[in-house]
Amino acid sequence: MDNLRYRSVFDIIGPVMIGPSSSHTAGAARIGKIVRSIFGELPDKAEIHLYESFAKTYKGHGTDVALVAGLLDMDPDDKDLRNAPQLAYEQGMEVSYVPHKDDKADHPNTARLIVSKGDRTMTVTGISIGGGLIQVTELNGFDISISAGMPTFVLVHQDVPGILFQVSNVLAKYDINVAQMSVTREAKGEKSIMILEVDNNNVEEAYHEMKELPRLFAVNFFQ
Repeated sequence: MDNLRYRSVFDIIGPVMIGPSSSHTAGAARIGKIVRSIFGELPDKAEIHLYESFAKTYKGHGTDVALVAGLLDMDPDDKDLRNAPQLAYEQGMEVSYVPHKDDKADHPNTARLIVSKGDRTMTVTGISIGGGLIQVTELNGFDISISAGMPTFVLVHQDVPGILFQVSNVLAKYDINVAQMSVTREAKGEKSIMILEVDNNNVEEAYHEMKELPRLFAVNFFQ
């Protein structure tokens, strides 16, 4: 898949990070961070399901700590990454781990996070593909593909005519170029998810204007 290819020699060497593993630590931190970004705030609860390699080595490689650090909005090289569980406790986030050592997954480094706050709940599946690179493959039951390599909008909207036109008008208004777009829907007329990877120009203004569009249930942006 094109979006899983390494973009430069620095992707092969790996990211600047707190170790020990680019896949199990840095990648895990980035999965947690993108979940936090899409959710938009610190969850009250985080239920972390780990599969295959993640499930077998998560304590020794710091995967558990790194995922929590990401949920706290830390980067992989944050000096406080190792203290993430304690910091999560101090900030009121309850964390539980569910290892699935014998369950098969599409990728050996797979984590499924269920985060909640009040009556809001979100489920995200992410994989760490090596060198600190990640991909988000599922969001609230939708099959998606987010590589987190570019500034990205994630829009949850009603599947009705005109939504794409409205969103395109906002992007054009702020001179934002779309590098890649995908739309997935539950069924005709039901909820859809639109993913837009864009050039980083005037995104904050566009983000706020998109939130006012009708038939959009949620607008998230991360970079």
